[in-house]
Amino acid sequence: MYLSPKTSRARLKEAENARRNRAEILKAYSTGQITRRDLVRWGLITAGGLLLPLNGLSPFANSAYAAIPTGAPPSPLFGIQPFTQPMPRFDVLPRNAVATLSPAPTKQANTTQQPVAPELGGGLGPIEGRPPGPIWAHQLFNQFPPRVAVEVTQEGAKPNLVYNPGVPSSLNSGINAATAFRPRFHPSLPDQRSDKLWTFMGTLPPKLLIGRYGEPILFRHHNRLPADVTNNGGCGRHTISTHEHNGHHGAENDGFTGAYFFPGQFYDYHYPILLAGLRSINTAATDRRAGGPDDSGGIITVPGDWHETMSTHWFHDHMFSFTSQNVYKGIAGMFNIYSALDRGNEAIKDGVNLRLPSGTAKSFGNLDYDVNLMLADKAWDQNGQLFFDIFEFDGFLGDAMTVNLAYKPFFEVERRKYRFRILNASVSRFFKLALSDGAPFFMIANDGNLLPNRVLLAETDELGIAERFDIVIDFSRYSIGQRVSLVNLTEHQDGKGPERDLTLTEALAGASADPCVGTFLEFRVVRNPAQPDLSQVPEVLIPNPDLTNIPVAAQRTFEFNRGANQTTNDPVTSFFGPWGVAADGGRTLAADFGRVSAAPKFGSREIWTLVNGGGGWDHPVHIHFEEGQVLARDGSAANVPPWERGRKDVYRLRPGGSVTLTMQFRDFGGMFMEHCHNTVHEDNAMLMRWEIDDSGPPFLRPLPTPIPTPQGVTFEDPTEILPTAFR
Repeated sequence: MYLSPKTSRARLKEAENARRNRAEILKAYSTGQITRRDLVRWGLITAGGLLLPLNGLSPFANSAYAAIPTGAPPSPLFGIQPFTQPMPRFDVLPRNAVATLSPAPTKQANTTQQPVAPELGGGLGPIEGRPPGPIWAHQLFNQFPPRVAVEVTQEGAKPNLVYNPGVPSSLNSGINAATAFRPRFHPSLPDQRSDKLWTFMGTLPPKLLIGRYGEPILFRHHNRLPADVTNNGGCGRHTISTHEHNGHHGAENDGFTGAYFFPGQFYDYHYPILLAGLRSINTAATDRRAGGPDDSGGIITVPGDWHETMSTHWFHDHMFSFTSQNVYKGIAGMFNIYSALDRGNEAIKDGVNLRLPSGTAKSFGNLDYDVNLMLADKAWDQNGQLFFDIFEFDGFLGDAMTVNLAYKPFFEVERRKYRFRILNASVSRFFKLALSDGAPFFMIANDGNLLPNRVLLAETDELGIAERFDIVIDFSRYSIGQRVSLVNLTEHQDGKGPERDLTLTEALAGASADPCVGTFLEFRVVRNPAQPDLSQVPEVLIPNPDLTNIPVAAQRTFEFNRGANQTTNDPVTSFFGPWGVAADGGRTLAADFGRVSAAPKFGSREIWTLVNGGGGWDHPVHIHFEEGQVLARDGSAANVPPWERGRKDVYRLRPGGSVTLTMQFRDFGGMFMEHCHNTVHEDNAMLMRWEIDDSGPPFLRPLPTPIPTPQGVTFEDPTEILPTAFR
């Protein structure tokens, strides 16, 4: 996809001119001045979504200088070398008293009126963008009122003057948190412009939310992006919807793709942090394994099934048709959830705490040896500004590897065990990870869930977009002064999926033309730990819930294909794109968040089979709200590897493959989503809505669809209900 840096100046200039020409079209498209249909009508793309090979526009047009296609110009490095900057730890979000919020949070949306910016149509509109009324009221709000407030903003890039890594400088590779942290990918790269990089608080590093079972959070998100939709640096949409991936709470807090809000508004998300099954299992909260840490080393017990305990989440934008652009621009963070089992304190011996690598100074949530890693490939233009190309409908690939939005950094470690919570926050790229010396490590969690058993690996499986792997590396095997690196083994030639996985020897030898294959994070062993390593990696972690006595109410099949049809034409809820989903043997349909494709019954269990309808594509499919258990791959339970035998929320289908899983639908209702998490595929119509709508008032069957505007949210009937949705 990218030209080699050794390419002739003439060809590099040609490719850069093509990129600039496409950027003009991209900007008009991203701001709503033109549509996908306009591009087809003008002969710039095919109906299937492929950019036609036109000289001066497509990077793959025949070059005037050679018979082979030209690629995009490589991101300039301005002379910087890999592993010349420290990797920053995440920036921990402040946890405040709920009384600090003004106005106070309310169960139903706050519809107090305020002036609307002229760029948004003027007049008056509500201060909160959450859809009004009882259907979108916070479920169980009175039973589990918020006890902690976390207030965030969405802004353009600016220096961080209040960076809080949650650890001292010695555990953050020497970074002085009191020094302003600039919005750039490397000290020798330019600061990102405020219209190019949109992050939480407008700052780097990425943000970390800390939570625990038994302590509900009110997450107030202010949209302070420009009111002028054209002030976006060429891509991204200033309307946002924050998805807490994969929280067990009501749909009003899920970040539904059609529940977006506008600049000048806020949205109150209520994260009760509850165990699934709270209405039917351990209802008296007597099981000590079902709970969260208190402030003195003990446990706050909560109702629900302790087998449903979750640990590593993340949150990101989910704006309809603009998720890839907004997440790429920086709207993503991580969320550590601490529990009775996963306490974040390795010293507590009470027969419940698993004592995973973390630290001992605080009663819970120690980050000393519990490290979040956000992997993402990026690209920048000749001025060093973030670059994205929406015309890659197969998927967008960057050519510069970042960890925590830092270009190929190093990280200093002590000679002891570390837990790394690894998130693939890329748009379309997959990763397969190994240590440069081939040393083994333990995998302990997949997605948000600790596995039933630890798994010893020398390299991971391919990590799909939005998947999370928690691994434990023991650096006590190394001497002070030694270095070892994380290596990516997965090669891409385009965004539709991995081309191949290299051997470790091939990757280290530079056998791939993919610039993101090879080493990307260097660990430097700098000292012995000051305190003994008290952490453990137990063989047994969290067994799966036992579903043998729960009947299966229905079975459904969803096939993910190219060549989608669109049967609706709602200007807000429907989209035209090459990708789509076919439900239960029906037609492959492009996304419409007004269409109801499935409606499981409240309290039921179903079996869903996800099928990859294309031979060469790979789709990491995410199902919102509930964790599932994988029953079979390609029709056989024997094909499910040990690291997929726990609970999951993203299911990588593999080319031509299928995944059969089972889920329960409990505790909450509302409208949710299922989609490919190659977010370019998602944005180009590989998304569907499903809902739980039969749990009684205030819910209706079917649910009305929200239609947001700056002046307020209205509702309309579903645009379509598929024949197999209700059973």
